[in-house]
Amino acid sequence: MRILLVEDNIALADGLCAILRGTGHAVDVVRDGMSADAVIATEAFDLIVLDLTLPEMDGLAVLRSMRARQNKAAVLILTARGTPEERVKGLDLGADDYMIKPFDITEFEARVRVLLRRQAGLRSSVIGYGGVTLDLNTRSFSAGDVPLDIPARELGLLEILFMRAGKVVAKQAIMQSLAAFDDEISSNAIEQYVSRLRKRLAAHGLTVRTARGIGYYLDKMPDVQ
Repeated sequence: MRILLVEDNIALADGLCAILRGTGHAVDVVRDGMSADAVIATEAFDLIVLDLTLPEMDGLAVLRSMRARQNKAAVLILTARGTPEERVKGLDLGADDYMIKPFDITEFEARVRVLLRRQAGLRSSVIGYGGVTLDLNTRSFSAGDVPLDIPARELGLLEILFMRAGKVVAKQAIMQSLAAFDDEISSNAIEQYVSRLRKRLAAHGLTVRTARGIGYYLDKMPDVQ
């Protein structure tokens, strides 16, 4: 999943970025409100972690601007401004959750998981399709009780397809979800990941099918219920 971190504290931003990338997410970081507003207007994100006290443009103004454009990305406000009035204002403007600095990292990770799950329209943290199960808390796949060892890029792709199983996901949307600003993922690379996934999934009754000219979707083999 793709996350935008809007934080002007360099040490905190670097630490959170490392944590989120360590769990396999594509993470971009911007350090001021104007840059955040511009990026959100042109790029697609699943989650935005937003500080309020930012240079050039206040975080609440960034939130107001994105919601006015009908941007539906999940927003987690992460700020030292914790008065009841500030919390109410942020939630009323369209924030999905609100955390006060300093905060517990494990709670932060849990809230990120909940928001990403909700963004995908999922209620449970464990979902199954065919003979394969995805645990969203650990971002791991298994077939029965056997964990599937899948490289990071392919795991990210499978997660995207798995959470929308049976539905076509546009290739461009896949590229955006897997790549941060400093990454370069070509169309050919996506095709290679798909090819490798097909080989890995064949033994478990699943495959990745191509919707020509559009994208890909996860499907069950004919003999799998």
